[in-house]
Amino acid sequence: MTAARKTVVDVKEVGVYHCISRCVRRAFLCGVDDYTGIDYEHRRAWISGRLKELSSIFGVELFAYAVMSNHLHIVIRNRPDLAKGWSPEEVAYRWCTLFPQRNAHGVAEAPSQEAISAFAADAERVETCRERLGDISWFMRCLNEPIARRANREDKCTGRFWEGRFKCQRLMDEGAMLACMAYVDLNPVRAQLAVTLEDSEFTSVYDRLIAERARTRLKGAVQVANPTQAQQALIGRERIASERADWLLDLNGSESPFGELDLEYYLSLVEWTGQNIRQDKPGYIPVSLKPVLERFDLDTENWVRNVESYGGLFYRIAGQLDSIMTRARARGQHWLRGRSGSVQLYRDQKVAA
Repeated sequence: MTAARKTVVDVKEVGVYHCISRCVRRAFLCGVDDYTGIDYEHRRAWISGRLKELSSIFGVELFAYAVMSNHLHIVIRNRPDLAKGWSPEEVAYRWCTLFPQRNAHGVAEAPSQEAISAFAADAERVETCRERLGDISWFMRCLNEPIARRANREDKCTGRFWEGRFKCQRLMDEGAMLACMAYVDLNPVRAQLAVTLEDSEFTSVYDRLIAERARTRLKGAVQVANPTQAQQALIGRERIASERADWLLDLNGSESPFGELDLEYYLSLVEWTGQNIRQDKPGYIPVSLKPVLERFDLDTENWVRNVESYGGLFYRIAGQLDSIMTRARARGQHWLRGRSGSVQLYRDQKVAA
């Protein structure tokens, strides 16, 4: 039975969510459609570009994303607390940027000061839009609708492009967030569309990896005295590459929920997990990777298997059993699906069960 979105998402509370949108037509979202032979690979850039644009407008943070052939995943944190601190003018500017006025040629125009001032003077409208700019349902709407219209124009057809509603799952703790992020980032590897992280384009882990390597190379480049024109051009390209993941949540920053887990650790963990998924073996977690997983109470012995099968572990709520039961009681229910998934993913849940 389909659940109302409000039973999963609280727009007034900071939360982390795993959202999935899937196509309904036989034609692929991206990649080569085996049925028609048409290549839709260019649509991946539509989606990643739109995600980047929306992340600069909404009060949200992107943890992870993956654009697949007929669906997409994102792990997102809504930040109504950030939106609450925006001035009326800031809300007006963001909303007018999101839904811009267009000229006679259909080209979007930057919001004028007059339009911003008129918007900001309407206190009721400002508060309505402030709430929407911190709401993941509005984020997903503003992501999916333009992509659907653009794809329909390209396909010269009408009708639904996406399923009626995006699927949404709340991630209640750091362990669920980490497992879900790894699952999302490794989607191309799991689908045997990529062998390594370097092959996994249009995923957040690819963006983070490319940016981190560029930053490392730039550290050496700054030591070069009097660089040639070719070297300057190379340094310019590396600087652009080093900013590739700036729109994603900074895993080394103060806003990261993971504490001791930094970008270097995350990249190492996902790379090792992907290698073991490709080799179809459970893999014994390296000693260097165990402490953080254990701090989040995750089952290290079955980590690879749990990441690979994460999509089937939980339903609307992902986390330890007490979190799931607390959410169930808050909704007036005795239980929610996910008990077996919790027992599988966490160490202590096995003992409790």
